[in-house]
Amino acid sequence: MQKLDLTKKYKSYYRAKEVPEIVVIEPAQFLSIRGKGDPSGAEFGENVEALYTTAYAIKFAFKKQEQDFVVAKLEGQWWFDEQQYTGLTMTESSQKVPRSEWEYRLLIRLPDYVGASDVHKAIETVIARKKLILAQKVEFYEMSEGQCVQIMHLGPFSIEPVSLEKMNIVIEANAFAKNGHHHEIYLSDPRKTENHLA
Repeated sequence: MQKLDLTKKYKSYYRAKEVPEIVVIEPAQFLSIRGKGDPSGAEFGENVEALYTTAYAIKFAFKKQEQDFVVAKLEGQWWFDEQQYTGLTMTESSQKVPRSEWEYRLLIRLPDYVGASDVHKAIETVIARKKLILAQKVEFYEMSEGQCVQIMHLGPFSIEPVSLEKMNIVIEANAFAKNGHHHEIYLSDPRKTENHLA
């Protein structure tokens, strides 16, 4: 049985250059959970656990059907109340908006053959077998981002504004309008590593 690896199937999605580039992101479907607050806090970690536990429940269910796949990288969308924090550029917002005020949607990309009903079954399984009630916040989520500016950020989160400013230069030079939330793909656990795509 061949195991599907989305990082290999969608190489351009999971890889980026250290300089900003304009890319077109195809529509995709995800496992998702929403939250708010500092990613170093307990709630964030609990949401990550609920998301991954559900993702593995889906994986094992499909493995029994001989449709095994590798659970994809963790991703996150980030945003804040722009009416409360007005007039900030993308770079400024990462420095001036407290971490406690950031909202997020954590994501794990799913194979095309996984549907909303499969996600609901997995959530029920996780709650029943693992007693992980937080899994009820997990949902099936579809997203179509289209044209975006992407960069590989290397280094700690404290210097992420440098990468954001590089992206902002490209955005302004092309007169691009905002079409969604700031989106990151974590190459490893974001609580333990420094490198991610932005």
